[in-house]
Amino acid sequence: MRLDGVLFFPVTPFGPDGEVAERPLIQHVDQGVSAGAGGVFTACGTGEFNALDLDDYTRVVAASVTATAGRVPVFAGAGGSLSFARAVARAAARSGADGLLLMPPYLVTAPPDGLVRYVREVADAGGLPVIVYHRGNARFTPASAAELARMPDVIGFKDGLGDFDLLQRIILTVRQATGREFTFFNGLPTAELTVPAFRGLGVDLYSSAAFAFVPEVALAFHKAVTGGDEVLARRLLTGFYLPLVQLRDLMPGYAVSLVKAGVRLRGLDVGGVRPPLMDPSPEHVAELEKIIAAGLEIVGA
Repeated sequence: MRLDGVLFFPVTPFGPDGEVAERPLIQHVDQGVSAGAGGVFTACGTGEFNALDLDDYTRVVAASVTATAGRVPVFAGAGGSLSFARAVARAAARSGADGLLLMPPYLVTAPPDGLVRYVREVADAGGLPVIVYHRGNARFTPASAAELARMPDVIGFKDGLGDFDLLQRIILTVRQATGREFTFFNGLPTAELTVPAFRGLGVDLYSSAAFAFVPEVALAFHKAVTGGDEVLARRLLTGFYLPLVQLRDLMPGYAVSLVKAGVRLRGLDVGGVRPPLMDPSPEHVAELEKIIAAGLEIVGA
């Protein structure tokens, strides 16, 4: 299973009753895959994994698998307490997911050996390929990352810290410790802003939250950076991604709720976010609308 291109992290739609709305989710995922996503990562951070119970989660993963219809791999989020992480790993497998994105355990800060054990137990529960998310309280050393890479079910490492010295040491140690194919990718919020820096380390793959609401812009940026069009890449970074990040940083949680607002602005009713996240203010939604228009103008969409 090889991931390539722009990785799509769909939002989780909620209806007027606050429950998961499968119909708009299927439409959202289908539109993203049809637009050219290289993989679907459902019920992850952008999909409000933190706010889903087991029933919600199962419905989201099953709907995403249905919408994708085998066209690209579907990875489902997992994480939190060990018992919940194992339960959702099993639910993802039953629902037809192709793999897991394993996010940090709940609350506690643990030593590297404990994190490795956490990953092993969740991977064993689901029996699915696992990509480990390196961020928050899940911080791996080069040695512990190499231990992950020796696990047959662990196929990748998503960096959400942006510590390039540490990441370079992790990459070199993993490559030295194992000759198997192992995927690294950029998982920082609004990853496009740091794509040039990650590419300097040989990490070309990245997650794109922007793809969820402006696939035209996200795909144009990906084509520009992979095709060597530095002028267009810089125009998009300056005219779209930089103001988006500046708006995102005005409020905690906007890395998710702005994406959901963007999906609504593009015409799909996906509802608001669940607490503790907050929907953007009307002023910020208006600013987001201007940023979207500027991005679409740059790519001629």
